[in-house]
Amino acid sequence: MNLITLDFETYYDREYSLSKLTTEEYVRSPQFEVIGVSIKQGDAPAVWYPKPLVEFTLKKIDWSDKFVVCQNTAFDGAILNWRYGVNPKVWCDTLGMSRALYPHEKSHSLDSQTKREEIGAKGTAVHNYIGMHYEDFNEDDLLRYASYCCNDTELTYLLFKNYIERGFPKIELRLIDLTLRMFIEPVLELDRKMLVTHLEEVKERKLTLLEEVRDKMLEDADPDFVHIIFSEGTDGIKKLLMSNDKFAKVLWSFGVQPPTKISPATGREAYAFAKTDDGMKALLEHPNEKVQALVAARLGNKTTLEETRTERFIGMSARGKFPVPLRYYGAHSGRWSGQDKINLQNLPSRGADANKIKKAIRAPEGFVVIDCDSAQIEARTLAWLAGQTDLVQAFENKEDVYKLMASRIFNKPPEQIAMTERQIGKVVILGAGYGVGAAKLRAFLKVMAGVDVRLEEAELIISTYRSTYSKIPLLWENANRALTAMANKQTYTIDAQKLIRVNSTGITLPNGLHIQYPNLTKQMVQSYSNWVYTSKGLETKVYGGLVVENVCQAVARCVVAEQMLRIAKRYKVVLTVHDAVACIAPQAEAQEAQKFVEECMSWRPSWAQTLPLACESGVGASYGDC
Repeated sequence: MNLITLDFETYYDREYSLSKLTTEEYVRSPQFEVIGVSIKQGDAPAVWYPKPLVEFTLKKIDWSDKFVVCQNTAFDGAILNWRYGVNPKVWCDTLGMSRALYPHEKSHSLDSQTKREEIGAKGTAVHNYIGMHYEDFNEDDLLRYASYCCNDTELTYLLFKNYIERGFPKIELRLIDLTLRMFIEPVLELDRKMLVTHLEEVKERKLTLLEEVRDKMLEDADPDFVHIIFSEGTDGIKKLLMSNDKFAKVLWSFGVQPPTKISPATGREAYAFAKTDDGMKALLEHPNEKVQALVAARLGNKTTLEETRTERFIGMSARGKFPVPLRYYGAHSGRWSGQDKINLQNLPSRGADANKIKKAIRAPEGFVVIDCDSAQIEARTLAWLAGQTDLVQAFENKEDVYKLMASRIFNKPPEQIAMTERQIGKVVILGAGYGVGAAKLRAFLKVMAGVDVRLEEAELIISTYRSTYSKIPLLWENANRALTAMANKQTYTIDAQKLIRVNSTGITLPNGLHIQYPNLTKQMVQSYSNWVYTSKGLETKVYGGLVVENVCQAVARCVVAEQMLRIAKRYKVVLTVHDAVACIAPQAEAQEAQKFVEECMSWRPSWAQTLPLACESGVGASYGDC
């Protein structure tokens, strides 16, 4: 490889810094200033180039065959491309590689990685130069800064070398490159006028949403609280929401299971309603804006996700094209997540608001956006891994599996199934595959199907699903046995395809990486036991159904990732959300491109030749038109 490892040092102060701004805001800011860059070509020593020499040095390099590695390439790559027009053959970063190899670590900073790998020490000189422009440096300070920067580059090189020697999969290097290009080489445009109008509508509607929350709470409010709600308005709603039980009940009414945690004081399960609890942070990004408003009111936040996201989009629209911020290996299943304070994975998939935001994301002139979704891929993967051949065959034959499920639930022929009954079948197929209980299924049915069933009915539905597709519960049991094998450092095969195995590192995946459960132990809680592992420093529960969910999501991600790489050989991939891939194509060949993308998204990897796949696609001038 024609490897180049590099690291930029730039001006920052207490307000203008990456801790206060997104990468996009920081690099595109008028305050941006390069102090210098260190460049390591191959295994030669890193060389420092101060500000006056940076542009000249970068122009001298032929980037067409270069493999560029940085610690945080979204940052350094954005500088190279946006400020200097550099476009190498391959982008890579050790930050993404670390996330894939160690998904449960709390930090993937350069300092954390070098300590974990025991390859040296990151310096601290950068902290001495806060608020200093290039002209503020004397010769000695600049030498110290140069040494610090070159050391960072050498450490990044050693990390990359270690990860490659450890067998980091080549296919994942290609995915890192593809993900980084979505951000570093942006092509999508943002419709500022549309976004501004949408923001005004969202702010007006927030008050209405809070009134709806109030009305819902009044349905079961204690008389002592009624006067608070009416006399103190929004503040009264917030006071009432401070009751954990009432807040939990309102969440349930919206079909949301209240987040919980194990209390360190009592050792018992308790509501996780604090600002710092991950569950509450996740609910602030819930697809239902009413839930966002409810949680924002509880936490005392002034804005909802929809407001802040729209405001960020408006800001970006004024600065240039839309750099799509995706975090490679953001979840331990390998799926992408959002970053740079924009989580496109949580962009609502339904409703007017979702369409307005999506419509503001537009293809460049002369191009169209093609968005293709891998249909029901988790449910298909689950049936395939479980060896549930009748369900696999139904998917393969393009039968209406939702009607088939509803037929068993309501005990009548598929052709007599009504639309509402089919919707129930859909929720069950998509939601009952990982061991959910009746209470959770009730919540799913209320939100996704608009149907309120009694607990006994939900229990009967769960029982019907499990007896109809009996090999799926057997897969959960296998996954439980796999946890025991993992804890005992034994090998075990989980699935009917003999694809997913437990080894000393974790659960093997087709991409060569692993699902990991560090420090896996069995913990006794009162009269029953739980499996727990350590994730980002926190104790986390795991069980057979959850392992199956992790595995299905990881395998689905591996499929979609390979399909995405096939699309990228011909068209520029600009976005991936869950199991969908979006690319752009010349308007003149839109129909041909759509056919090609659908072929790619129906293609089966060599390790999954019997996995039934299907897809749905759309084409339009904007992401929302697809």
